[in-house]
Amino acid sequence: MSEPSRRARVVVVDDSRFHREFARQVLQGEADVDCCQDAEEALQALDREPADLILSDLTMPGLSGLELLERVQHEHPGTDFVLITAYASIDSAVEALRMGATDYLQKPVRAEDLILVVERTLSRRRLLRENVRLRDEGAILEACGSLTACLEPGDVYSVALDLALQAVRRERGIALYHRALIPNSEGCQFRGFSEDQESALRLLIAGGKRLDWGEIDDVRLLDRGPIHNALREIGVEVGDLLALPVRGEEAESGVFWILPEGRAFEEEELDRALIVTGHTSLSLRNAEHYHRAKERALVDDVTEIYNARYLLEAMDREIRRAERYGSELSVLFLDLDRFKLVNDHHGHLVGSQALRQLSQVLGQCVRQVDTLARYGGDEFTILLVGTGEQTGTEIAERIRRIVAETPFEAGPD
Repeated sequence: MSEPSRRARVVVVDDSRFHREFARQVLQGEADVDCCQDAEEALQALDREPADLILSDLTMPGLSGLELLERVQHEHPGTDFVLITAYASIDSAVEALRMGATDYLQKPVRAEDLILVVERTLSRRRLLRENVRLRDEGAILEACGSLTACLEPGDVYSVALDLALQAVRRERGIALYHRALIPNSEGCQFRGFSEDQESALRLLIAGGKRLDWGEIDDVRLLDRGPIHNALREIGVEVGDLLALPVRGEEAESGVFWILPEGRAFEEEELDRALIVTGHTSLSLRNAEHYHRAKERALVDDVTEIYNARYLLEAMDREIRRAERYGSELSVLFLDLDRFKLVNDHHGHLVGSQALRQLSQVLGQCVRQVDTLARYGGDEFTILLVGTGEQTGTEIAERIRRIVAETPFEAGPD
């Protein structure tokens, strides 16, 4: 994400046109140079665009060099300042250093001295900036360690959204994700919004244009799209949103949307965000591996549908969901009549084959949101989500009829 470093900007302040042009010619190979004839013009130039370094004469009409230094430190902190002074004003140069100036030059200024001071100052700035960058990236790397404890994809998205906001020093963001391991489980999380705003956004995002998860494949700034429209609907004006895509190894995927909050995203912030997305994608892959292993422990070896252990977990989850939302839930228990005779007459291999075929038939009779499990032996259970007693009875009868009409293979003999 990092781009070649921008050229430094130096502002030369001197009431002498000769000295201004001299500095411009000497420094044009080192930096972009802007020349100002007095302190007021220099302050206006800084308001328009920040500078890395100010070279200022001590004595000028209006504000003096020392007064300009004081203003710059107050209004544009972090800007380096070099004072140019005559030999007779050496005490002023010492005072400037005491006030926080980086260095001083004594008139008449030689070209090699000017280049040396500017190079030294800009090198120091680059070194400090690099130290800050490494420190901040190290802090984000350390913070990303909290992702290693997340084995649920939902937890990964939640923790990673907080880390992404920390990385770019913002407070408002949205995480949209697709939980491929759980059917119909597109989710969203919010930071920095009121409860009313969150509720409104959920409705707008759910009812709006479906997000194409493959459309955003790298970190980018976007100035339009469904999320922009949803935010404007609730009265939040946004410019460029920062989109941070994350993906697991299989089908877990999501996008973090970070609001600019009135200021542009800096290159260093984007670099730190990349660190977070990299660790998030790794954590999603770990969560997927964990769920695959967990799923293998919850799948029946014979029928390859869920076993009783998973059924109990799913039943507890669906009962709590039905109680919370006031929805209906039906449970079907299926028992095969005279299945023991199949094993006795044809053998257990044929019996197992019949159970596998039955599981396939039952799987075609239920929806993706329902849960089909082998409870044990020749007993099966189906959880029908959002289904009342009458509809559940009708489904049970339909399943009974389909099973009765299905021929079961007994093997080649």
